[in-house]
Amino acid sequence: LYTSPESCEGRCGEPFSEDDECHCHRECGTQHNCCEDYERHCGPDGFSSSRDSITEQELLELSEQLYLLDHNKARPGDIAINPQHLAGPDETGDKQDRSPQPLYKYVNEALFSKPTYASFIKLLDNYQRATGREEEVTAEELREQDRFLQEVMKTELMKKLFVFLQGRNRYSSEEEFVQDLKEMWFGLYSRGDGERDSSGFEHVFSGEVKKGKVSGFHNWIRFYLLEKQGGVNYFSHNFNGPWDTYPDVLGLQFSWDGFYKEVGSAFIGCSPEFEFGLYSLCFLARPGRACHLSLGGHRLSVQTYPWTKSSSSSGRRFIATAYVMSP
Repeated sequence: LYTSPESCEGRCGEPFSEDDECHCHRECGTQHNCCEDYERHCGPDGFSSSRDSITEQELLELSEQLYLLDHNKARPGDIAINPQHLAGPDETGDKQDRSPQPLYKYVNEALFSKPTYASFIKLLDNYQRATGREEEVTAEELREQDRFLQEVMKTELMKKLFVFLQGRNRYSSEEEFVQDLKEMWFGLYSRGDGERDSSGFEHVFSGEVKKGKVSGFHNWIRFYLLEKQGGVNYFSHNFNGPWDTYPDVLGLQFSWDGFYKEVGSAFIGCSPEFEFGLYSLCFLARPGRACHLSLGGHRLSVQTYPWTKSSSSSGRRFIATAYVMSP
């Protein structure tokens, strides 16, 4: 669905891997296998030069800090889930509902009155889920995007993320950071026949339907709200994370109005700013790569891919997808 990165953005000093189409390690010049933009990103004055690169250790440390700063996450008594059937590898694709009960037994909806949740939920009905149908963005929807960004940037978590990225010369001001977030998440591009029918936010958080299958849809709040309305039918799970608090991680199978998601994944119980911030970090630090993180002492990875077929007016790339990986 997505290709390996052909760029050194966020990859300077990365170890050699035979799976890569081009390389960004220090010896790639003598081995004549550097990516075309190696000098621009990894040269002495490059955006991602070694002094500004984000190391694996820094990702582990920062993700733990963001985990502790997720003050708006669900508490243990706020959510009760019922995972039911654990699907084996030969069961995830057979579209059999092996869990007669809903996934969510209880959610404390007082969470949804928190400003970041409330502004996030307002965004979820702004999209046509079918790819190939152009999105019409109203003035009100643009205001809702701005409101969400304003609310998440008030949080200690997102301020911490900005300060870290500013320290790596990614951004000179918070305004620049917010504008980049708006473009890479909400900028429209075409997954269909030239129509501007998709965005990173729609794909990851709201979900889409493409070629008769659910595409994206990695958010627990969206799932809960649709399940409550009867629009989502939970089938089974193939992974349940080791956390005894929130956020947890679940790999799951489900049907959305008859369209099937064979292997999905979601953080359960995190705040919108946590998921939004963590995915943004990984997209900026490891675009197109596995982004190795640590939450509450447990290792996990987030995968992001840039949309490579078009870019924003400023030349930035859009987010094609972002999700937490489950084994």
